[in-house]
Amino acid sequence: MSATIPYGATSAGAGPDMVRAEGVWKNFGSLEVLKGISLEVARGEVMCLIGPSGSGKSTFLRCINHLERVNAGRLWVDGELIGYRQKGERLYEMHPREAARQRRDIGMVFQRFNLFPHLTALQNVTCAPTLVGKLKKQVADDRAHELLTRVGLGDKASTYPNQLSGGQQQRVAIARALAMSPKLMLFDEPTSALDPELVGEVLDVMRSLAQEGMTMIVVTHEMGFAREVADSLVFMDGGVVVETGAPREVIADPQHARTRAFLSKVL
Repeated sequence: MSATIPYGATSAGAGPDMVRAEGVWKNFGSLEVLKGISLEVARGEVMCLIGPSGSGKSTFLRCINHLERVNAGRLWVDGELIGYRQKGERLYEMHPREAARQRRDIGMVFQRFNLFPHLTALQNVTCAPTLVGKLKKQVADDRAHELLTRVGLGDKASTYPNQLSGGQQQRVAIARALAMSPKLMLFDEPTSALDPELVGEVLDVMRSLAQEGMTMIVVTHEMGFAREVADSLVFMDGGVVVETGAPREVIADPQHARTRAFLSKVL
């Protein structure tokens, strides 16, 4: 591909981290949304990203699986450079098929479920494994039943999305993301579109994934979940990382004035 971005930092991406970002910038026209984000997420770690709307959290998630192209900097998942190939001192964007191959290993759960309304819960979960993963239908069906049971919806396999509550739809979306056996799960405010009484059932599924050792990056306003489940907490504002640390420490004793101001409004 002819599209290129500056090479940026020189260190290698391979190592113990599941996710590594170095100097990631993202612009939409003249609007700078990410301004040099650098962070690492260890294997098996749960990182929660918090911050006001427009701070760049969701954009950063979308850059990790190359749903958004970065303008500068680099991102690795499991030691593999995402979305680009390096030649000399420049990065060249991968062909969309190559980027799609990388994306198979990264599960993403969106705020608005994004289920196919004309497909049952089972069919939503089996769609990617059969069409993309070329899995045989019976094998995919068996796996989907296991995943639906895992998220507490074993009896809803034949149900269509419009017959499910918001919390149930989001749990189907989680099962769908898990169907490709990802090494990393990204959650973009997975409970913000839910009625308050449905939030707990989704967070319970996410807690179980964390307990099983799934590496997760979660954009969230659920401070209780961040405090109890996350290994690290990152506060973003204005496209930069303002503060990072252990969740209980950041929440109880934030060191930056912007972090204190934000937490005073959400706690």
